[in-house]
Amino acid sequence: MRITTSFIGFVCVLLCFSTNNIPLYAQGTYVPSEGNLRVREAFRDVKFGMFVHWGIYSILADGEWVMNNKKIPKNDYAKLASFFYPYAFNAKEWVRTAKSAGMKYITITSRHHDGFSMFQTKATPYNIVDATPYKKDPLKELAEACKSEGIKLFFYYSLVDWYRDDYGFGQRIINGKPERADWDSYIEFVKTQLTELLTNYPDIAGIWFDGDWERPNVNWHYNELYGLIHRIKPDALIGNNHHLLPKPGEDFQMFEKDLPGSNTFGENTKDISSLPLETCETMNNHWGFDIKDRNYKTVKQLIHYLVNAAGRNANFLLNVGPMPNGKIQQEFVDTLAAVGRWIAQYGETIYDTRSGFLPPQEWGVTTQKNGIQYIHILNMPEAKFLFIPNVKQTIRSAKILDTKSPVNFNQTAEGITIYLDGLNRNAIDTIIEVDIK
Repeated sequence: MRITTSFIGFVCVLLCFSTNNIPLYAQGTYVPSEGNLRVREAFRDVKFGMFVHWGIYSILADGEWVMNNKKIPKNDYAKLASFFYPYAFNAKEWVRTAKSAGMKYITITSRHHDGFSMFQTKATPYNIVDATPYKKDPLKELAEACKSEGIKLFFYYSLVDWYRDDYGFGQRIINGKPERADWDSYIEFVKTQLTELLTNYPDIAGIWFDGDWERPNVNWHYNELYGLIHRIKPDALIGNNHHLLPKPGEDFQMFEKDLPGSNTFGENTKDISSLPLETCETMNNHWGFDIKDRNYKTVKQLIHYLVNAAGRNANFLLNVGPMPNGKIQQEFVDTLAAVGRWIAQYGETIYDTRSGFLPPQEWGVTTQKNGIQYIHILNMPEAKFLFIPNVKQTIRSAKILDTKSPVNFNQTAEGITIYLDGLNRNAIDTIIEVDIK
């Protein structure tokens, strides 16, 4: 049969719209709205956010994977909900902690791999309002607190589900579906919950998906899921922690426990897209609360991670795992306060910046904003100078940001040489401010 041009166009229309008017994103067809593009650019500017992993798993104080790691049967694990009562949860306190740390957004687990929903949902009784004695929706309170403080709120949503039968965890995938499960039912469940998250929390900034990596050969129906999100809220940002380059319909690229371009974690792609970037990391070695884990990263380590992320055009999403009573443990609060004090002094070199005139180096990175280049020396080199090649603009001045004292430099056709002799060094980050004409 001969296929005409008009027929091809008709098929394309069918691919782009489902019967319930949800756009379907075939390869390369997603065109973001103007509002979405504006939000993307604003997302590039914020640089620092708080990740929150919290659920009934926190009761066992053994991380967010405890159900899977300890092979706890789902009916036994579900008993945790009957005594989950976070009496000390205070959304305003969480938001104040994030804001005082210099964080501009919060991403919280609405549902993790254990399948328990931390919000009020009609899609399943297995949720914090219906299944626990707490009977309240903490995400609603958090959304209200974020709005009042000007903090953006994203919802993490796990695609993996160790609890629901229609997910069929552990089953073989045949022709894009688990072998003995009702995959269509599961996808409809996900759609229902996403609709609730996008409509019951109208100021939601985006959805942070996780779990694609558990089933790389399944049909996740992303064209429908992403189409649903962008139809309900066109400027909501979509990210997916699948460790690959972004797929059609996604609005930012994320890297787990790695800076963009690195793959020390062993799962991230080294390829970097032109979309906004984000990297996430823990404050100890776990995402969820683990009472045994005292491997806390230092204030200096976390500031260095933040600076290194900014020098690579990425936001830094730093995780806390609240305790089952709803409090963020004091070690995290104290560290965040110290990071916040540093940002209060040096935030101009981080917020609203883009990567500077030199790619990341062993000694540090550069950021730039409004004609100013910031050289962040995180590890002072043995050499007595830094050479920055191919700088064509005229350098007006170079000075230490801390003291405003001048820094000696020499500019030639090949680049600029910045001399480090006698430099007033900062114990965390020696920042040189370079004014370019």
